[in-house]
Order: sequence, then structure tokens, then C-alpha cells
Amino acid sequence: MSEARTVNVSLLDKDYQVSCPPGEELALQRAAQRLDQQMRDIRAGGKIIGLERITIMAALNLSYSLQAAETQLEDTQKASQGDVDRLAERVGQALGQLRQLKLN
Repeated sequence: MSEARTVNVSLLDKDYQVSCPPGEELALQRAAQRLDQQMRDIRAGGKIIGLERITIMAALNLSYSLQAAETQLEDTQKASQGDVDRLAERVGQALGQLRQLKLN
């Protein structure tokens, strides 16, 4: 088993060392950049003051976005499965007709 790596990330000009699985460093850096940008946007809005409150709002915003994306993915998967089911039924019907033609 590979050992976890330490990655340096910066959030609102503060540096943090975060442990991450090998090979996931770039993904962690991207996630940290997205969080940092979300936090900066909230701070720039001027309505929320304090690192803790900014962090909580950023986490809520990102969690909401993730939940919306998961819901959209589920809907897409259901629609795709419906399409696959209809296609399988049509193929089955076509094969049945082909069998009938071969028997005649």
C-alpha cells in the first residue's frame, strides 16, 4: 500500500499542509483552488465577515453544487436506462420477426 503524500494548499492567503493519496495531488490542488476562489468571491461580496463564516458558506455553496450535479447525473442515468430498455425491446422484436421470416 502506498503512503499518503503531503500537499501544500493556499486558502485566502493561508498555507495548509494536507495529506492525500498518491496520484491525487493534482485533484486536491484543483479542489483547493476552487474552494479558494469560492471563498474569495464570498469575501469580495462584503456581506460575510470572518474566516470561519466564509469557509462555512463556501462549503455550503460547493455542497449544494455537488448535490445538484448528483441529482442531474441520476436523472440522466434514469433517462439513459429508459432509452436502453426501449432499444433492447425493439431489438428483441426485430429478432423475433427475423426468426419468423426464417421459419417461413
